[in-house]
Amino acid sequence: MSSRLPPLNPLRAFEATARHGSVSAAGRELNVTHGAISHQIRTLEESLGVRLFERGGKWLKLTSQGALLMPVVSNAFSDIAAAKAAMTRPATGGTLRVTCVAAVLSLWLIPRLQEFTDQYPDVQLDLRASNDPNNLSSTNVDLCILYGGGNWPNYWSRLWSRMELFPVVSPALMNRRPLRSPRDLRDHMLLHADRGNEWNTWLTAAGIALPARQHMMSDARLSIEAAMHGHGVALGDNITTAHMIARGELIAPFELRVPANDAVYVACRTEAHATPIVRVFIDWFYASLVRN
Repeated sequence: MSSRLPPLNPLRAFEATARHGSVSAAGRELNVTHGAISHQIRTLEESLGVRLFERGGKWLKLTSQGALLMPVVSNAFSDIAAAKAAMTRPATGGTLRVTCVAAVLSLWLIPRLQEFTDQYPDVQLDLRASNDPNNLSSTNVDLCILYGGGNWPNYWSRLWSRMELFPVVSPALMNRRPLRSPRDLRDHMLLHADRGNEWNTWLTAAGIALPARQHMMSDARLSIEAAMHGHGVALGDNITTAHMIARGELIAPFELRVPANDAVYVACRTEAHATPIVRVFIDWFYASLVRN
């Protein structure tokens, strides 16, 4: 059977080049020269007896034969990587107690929970909605996902994601009361997830004053839910509301985005960070952000 398979290294070079659309980018990923990638692709084409790329211009385009091969090769490498991870990850089991800022927990983590369960079936998660840094010192909490400044000097912490903020509104409300420009926000109820600081940041960037009609919520999850029900305009972000916009549940009427005042961090006690069950969750949490 092995004699009927194309050589492995040329397949890696082909997959990386097809994914990036660039021989140079593939070389950087695989830590080899531009010429080495080109040689590997020619070797694969000669082995298969077909052309895999249309050459010319800055970017490479797959031929019909290359387009047929690409998903098969990509899936094969993904399966190999998954099998390696399954074989090499430390044995983990038991209960992992995680506190998480409510919006990230409800709108980002919960929708992906089955992915973690499938990968680590012996881990039972105890998830609590909280953005209290005091949880870091509690022995009843293993890991904290916090929205803040990241200044917890006595604990391990790492930036997970910065946020870009922008208004979001339900399609129903948008149809009843259109938002053609930021000035039209004067005719809408603003939904706050804090005391107004983040809306003030966006409105200042847009060059308009704070509208008079406002509702205050305790966290972004509630303001987003209120916006989905058509009760006003909330501030969405590139993490928690992206899938709602993609599904058409919310609309982002303006292109202007501003950096959030804080960011999302993963943090815990140093001794907790050393345990396998915490490490596998952290690795999965960061890998899921990249995939999604």
